[in-house]
Amino acid sequence: MSALVPAHIPEFLARLDRFIDAQLKPLEQADDNARFFDHRREYERTDWAREGLPSRAWEALLAEARQLAHEAGFLAYALPGEYGGGDASNLDMAMVREHLAARGLGLHCDLQNEHSIVGNFPTTLAFRDFGSAQQRADFIPGSIAGTVAVAFGLTEPDHGSDATWLETTAVPETRDGIAGWSLHGSKMWTTGMHVATHVLLFARSTGEQGSARGITCFVVPTGSPGLQVDEWLWTFNMPTDHARVSVNNVWVPESAILGQPELGLAVAQHFVHENRIRQAASSLGTARYCIRESVAYARERHTFGQPLASNQGIQFRLAELHADYELVKALTFQVAAEMDQMSKPEVARRLSDKVAICNYRANRLACEAADAAIQVHGAMGYSRYKQFEHHYRHHRRYRITEGSDEIQLRKIAGHLFGYVGSRSAT
Repeated sequence: MSALVPAHIPEFLARLDRFIDAQLKPLEQADDNARFFDHRREYERTDWAREGLPSRAWEALLAEARQLAHEAGFLAYALPGEYGGGDASNLDMAMVREHLAARGLGLHCDLQNEHSIVGNFPTTLAFRDFGSAQQRADFIPGSIAGTVAVAFGLTEPDHGSDATWLETTAVPETRDGIAGWSLHGSKMWTTGMHVATHVLLFARSTGEQGSARGITCFVVPTGSPGLQVDEWLWTFNMPTDHARVSVNNVWVPESAILGQPELGLAVAQHFVHENRIRQAASSLGTARYCIRESVAYARERHTFGQPLASNQGIQFRLAELHADYELVKALTFQVAAEMDQMSKPEVARRLSDKVAICNYRANRLACEAADAAIQVHGAMGYSRYKQFEHHYRHHRRYRITEGSDEIQLRKIAGHLFGYVGSRSAT
């Protein structure tokens, strides 16, 4: 396994740890900020009087942590050097995400709001790869600086994984002599709309339902007339920043199209493999945290005059989880390294099933490890005085959001049986 580790990664992770211990841990303890991480966390993070949105104090603390990380040179690590980033590879980011998650909850990598001191920036790269010169100038610097925030509007109330069946439509319409489009429909789970300056809205502009061609991506200012948040959707893991949005005769000019007309799904799928492998790495880190904490507790906790760890019922369950962790970690890092040797089209054709395997198994493993940690710790494990319930609630979401378990299995089966990918018929 050590042969896979890039030479610079151990020192980078050590620098991250020193930064966390020197700057973020003291901040967590200042001004009763501990309330956001101890047994009060869900209550204190949630503005119950403001429809369940994240509290302003909580989001301000996360923003402060990101600013410190930006100043220290960590936040933009995943971005290309041309944008002030560290040119991190997929393998680099997988190892970083696993390492941060394995530290447990904290300002370094909290599960709420997908917060991390090493940012992801998928929309930044979407504008780089699909945007016009004007769009790149308008959105890339601001997205890095945090002055521009772009939400993602693909899922609909009646359509999730079946994205080619979306019912939001785009109709050509000229207003005041300017060619443009009128958008009609609704979106669901449009995360971050409460702080977004813009949203990427995917709408069918041509073609039949079920066709991948004919869907166009539009960059829509969130203040546009006719664009409205109807509801903030409460979830298993509060607070919520997930909006149900109505799109009623929202007009945008032609210049609002991101990428090629009718080929908007390419924008939606632009970062899918990178997101899935990084999500898998985060789940692996959570699994490691839960296993490590459970082993330590079982060694120190005594029942009936013996260490809890002396019971094979405890040993075997944690040993199985540890074995799964090591196996899935090895595959995840190997696949991430292979992704770094291929173009995006090659990854989609040759590695999509392997990415799906990593995502599917790692996300389930995080839930299994959190559940085992709750069981090993007994009543305290079930309480909010431990982190395990929070880990479970968050990672249970991962088994739906970045492609559900069933979608991952469908991808794996498609490659296995030769319906898609490198084994498919010519």
